[in-house]
Amino acid sequence: MQKNNIRIIFDSDEAIRLDKHLANLRLQELVSRSFIESLIAEDKVLVNNIPVKKSFLLSKGDKIEIFLPEPPDFHMQAEDIPLDVVYEDDDLAVINKAAGMIVHPGHGNPNGTMVNAILHRFAGNLSSGRDPNRPGIVHRLDRGTSGLIIIAKTDQAQVELNHMFARREIEKTYLAISCGIPDPSEDTIRTHIGRSLNNPRQMCVADDGKLAISHYKVIKYYHYFALVKVKLETGRMHQIRVHFAHRHFPILGDLLYNSRQQVHALLPQNMKRKATELLTTHLQRQALHAWRLKFVQPITAKLIDLEAPLPDDMIYTLDWLEKYFAIDTDQHPYNIILEENKQW
Repeated sequence: MQKNNIRIIFDSDEAIRLDKHLANLRLQELVSRSFIESLIAEDKVLVNNIPVKKSFLLSKGDKIEIFLPEPPDFHMQAEDIPLDVVYEDDDLAVINKAAGMIVHPGHGNPNGTMVNAILHRFAGNLSSGRDPNRPGIVHRLDRGTSGLIIIAKTDQAQVELNHMFARREIEKTYLAISCGIPDPSEDTIRTHIGRSLNNPRQMCVADDGKLAISHYKVIKYYHYFALVKVKLETGRMHQIRVHFAHRHFPILGDLLYNSRQQVHALLPQNMKRKATELLTTHLQRQALHAWRLKFVQPITAKLIDLEAPLPDDMIYTLDWLEKYFAIDTDQHPYNIILEENKQW
């Protein structure tokens, strides 16, 4: 499959118009209904390898292929967007990314990204990157994931950091709140991950995907939930989210892999409304935080070991769990987190 192609297998028993189905998918790359219609009109959407009209009724098993145009030249603009820079030297910087911030521009998100922000914050002191639309970017975090991300300020640092990620020499540790209790309490999840053909917004465990390895450890139990520490050995798209959902303890707030209906099914009747309030008012993204980065600075050989404190929405959620679902009230989660940086 070409880089700019999307493939989908229609998996519903109920027939639906092609244009309506593509709009319902809410893919970032399909920026509007008019954009979808133009792709269909230009024969850039095939069903079972044949161009069709937008009114074509899909049947279960139909194979859809979308040929997207090349990404536009975004003419990257520096934007004065606040950034929490937790470390900086001549070669690189580490930013505590806020949840909701997209790392780099793409279809439908030409500005307001972290790239626009770092162009302003670091002016001309950024690596050229591997993509002209991604200066300084070495790795990424999902839009809804908060926490630490490394930025390269020089091309030499970019190259060395890329090699370090490939050799798994950068230690990345996350904190997550799971729905359901991981069993066993400490384990390694090793699968292959690829893009779902039923929903291209999702990744999934797939035999033909890329190797993905996550090590996890429960650090605080609740009734129906757990606070979990995760170390990534690889860095696949949505890796922790897919692995936790695959093992049947998906991440709280992750509506792509863990619907509110799934959360409700886990809880007693008297807590369903409280859970809805939490997820609509206080935790409006997956409860996943890139908490710690530990690596050797590739140019100076200095050991860098950084932590990003939990953001307010995850603190609120842990307080909520302590109030309604606590098992051991003597062990406060914040104290456990402080102790965890000395272990595992």
